[in-house]
Amino acid sequence: MSKKVVINKRLKGLTREALDQLSKTELIDKIVQLEAYNFQLKNLLQKKLSESDKNNAEYKTLLREEDGEQEPIPTNAKQTAGKPSSKRDKQRKFDWSSAHRRHVLLKIVYFGWDYQGFACQEDSNDTIESFLFRALLRTCLIESRNTSNYHRCGRTDKEVSAFCQVISIDLRSKFAPDLQMKADSLSSEIDYCSLLNRVLPKNIQCVSWMPLRSPVYSARFDCISRTYRYYFPKGDLDIEAMQDACQLLVSHGDFRNFCKMDVHNGVTNYMRNLQVAQIKPCDDTKLQKDGESGYAMYYLEIQANAFLWHQIRCIMAVLLLVGQRHEKPSIVTELLDVAKNPCKPQYTPAIGLPLNLFHCEFRSHTTRRTNPSISANTEVDDDDDMDSCTIETDIDAAAATDSDLTDWVYSEENLQKLIENVQCEWTQFSVKCSMIRNVLMQLEEMLARQFKPQLMLAQVLMLQDSVKPRQYQPLLQRKRCESLENRIDHFVKKQRLILKPDNTESEQNKQLDENVA
Repeated sequence: MSKKVVINKRLKGLTREALDQLSKTELIDKIVQLEAYNFQLKNLLQKKLSESDKNNAEYKTLLREEDGEQEPIPTNAKQTAGKPSSKRDKQRKFDWSSAHRRHVLLKIVYFGWDYQGFACQEDSNDTIESFLFRALLRTCLIESRNTSNYHRCGRTDKEVSAFCQVISIDLRSKFAPDLQMKADSLSSEIDYCSLLNRVLPKNIQCVSWMPLRSPVYSARFDCISRTYRYYFPKGDLDIEAMQDACQLLVSHGDFRNFCKMDVHNGVTNYMRNLQVAQIKPCDDTKLQKDGESGYAMYYLEIQANAFLWHQIRCIMAVLLLVGQRHEKPSIVTELLDVAKNPCKPQYTPAIGLPLNLFHCEFRSHTTRRTNPSISANTEVDDDDDMDSCTIETDIDAAAATDSDLTDWVYSEENLQKLIENVQCEWTQFSVKCSMIRNVLMQLEEMLARQFKPQLMLAQVLMLQDSVKPRQYQPLLQRKRCESLENRIDHFVKKQRLILKPDNTESEQNKQLDENVA
């Protein structure tokens, strides 16, 4: 019988009944241990947080409490005790007991080069998701993250951007559930995007929202394909060779040699359906028409049902080696043959800054149960994207007449403001680009005039986040990482993973025997 690898989920703390059985000495030891752990966390936070984070009121209060400091009492406290409180003090908490909610998709665009990634992190407040939930709470669109029925389409890494990040979430609504899908209600509903964009940073903005018919529709589990783009200059690259390598990538195969294996989180299946991989030129400019120019811009467009941790960056690293003529396009076929090459050669992924989540496609009907068992608190961490482990269930034909999806709702004023913000971003970086380009032209002219005309094509070096070796070593001759089987054995011994009998095969055989009988 085959074995199934699962995460060994340990209890995070003792139950109240278990604590009741401990002696006084054991309880004191437990308290000392927890205080030491909190002290370590506080030191970690102080090292990791930026200056803006340290000035945040929430973190100030937390760090002050850890140091044993009390909130300073104003000198005029006694004088103001009898006076009426200020307007801020008079503000009442939002009454969620009488509030209506609707389930929606939100489409978000962000430039991730100033952030530590999309998903919230314990040791950093500088993530897109942190700013997003701060805005949702500040505008009273949600009561809390735990009760918001939240899912994200993709989890982008540090510095990675998104032109089409989509989340599903329950937001406050003006209307009762039976009236929410009427045309009048949709036209006069809360302008979610404009409201959020007023309190979000200018490089994180909400584009549009979509009302959903199903209350359990998930941006994560009901997404059927994600498209990423990775922008890069031509430099000294052989674009035709890279295109040939891309054609070999399109397959339903085992991509363990094109990712960072996340075995400790229970990811042991590296089969992915890569649907599209192609190199395309950017806008048709004079630089693009000049085939010899190293400054012409291209992008890798890659589409799949889901992606593994660092999968696109690893693919791009191999494609760059092919483009530099260090490897042949057939290296892709060699790395996809895990029977012949079960261990990944050691190489560094390409940097994350040029990567962005460009487009997402969703199924018309959710495959999730009416009462979802997976919430926002139990999400599996991936890097480039979330695994497409949907919760499958049969869809009633009568209930499937109307699609769960509707039309995206846009606001003209919001789009105008969004274009204005992005144009300002474009101006800032376009001015810098033009200045740098002029400096490069002068330096290249100096080199040609003082010495001899020569073509310098080093534009791609920045994308390869590694030291340039004096002598190139082919991928298949490099040191290898551990195999998948060795990693599984390692984490089983560490009790991070456990092996369970896979009953799927035996049940199928039993069903087959019954059918034959």
